[in-house]
Amino acid sequence: MADFDIFMSADDSKDEQQSIMVPVDDLDTVSADSPHTVDELAQELATIRQSAKRIAIIGSRNLPITHQQMIETLATALVMQGNTIITSGGSSGTNAAAIRGAMKANPDKLKVILPQTIGQQPSDVQNQLIGVPNIVEHADRAMMTLADASRVCNREIIDDCNQLICFLSHTSKTLHNAVQYAEEGHKVITVFYLD
Repeated sequence: MADFDIFMSADDSKDEQQSIMVPVDDLDTVSADSPHTVDELAQELATIRQSAKRIAIIGSRNLPITHQQMIETLATALVMQGNTIITSGGSSGTNAAAIRGAMKANPDKLKVILPQTIGQQPSDVQNQLIGVPNIVEHADRAMMTLADASRVCNREIIDDCNQLICFLSHTSKTLHNAVQYAEEGHKVITVFYLD
């Protein structure tokens, strides 16, 4: 083990010195197999600095109206800055608020990826999607459960974005899995816990 000796004078009139041993082996190091290499960090920094990004907004359906209003305002502001919002369908909660916000600013900057088809969505979701110019449907997932189709949909949304903003509770396994998937894909991630 390599050590540094640091000598300090206790008093100018005394010749007595104190020694402090600092072990170098305990200092943080970055190894080549570290999950965040310099290239990955440079890529994340470049994504943050981009003027127009593809930002995924996903999250819980069970949100108070005040949280929905904040998400709606956030989506509006992000689109007004030139970003594209990517989300899924939803009659309430995070996705619905993101859709409303993006539609206010510029409908062409909104992409909605559905877990299945429009026809499989509840009527209130179908009504909300009227006028959305960029909707991706998946008839191939028609026979899947909504939970399974939603997991696949979240991954598709994350694959299509540079940055993920997620609103979730600590008990939301599906959304935690989506955040982990985004981390593995080296996306820029912002997580808001609601509990």
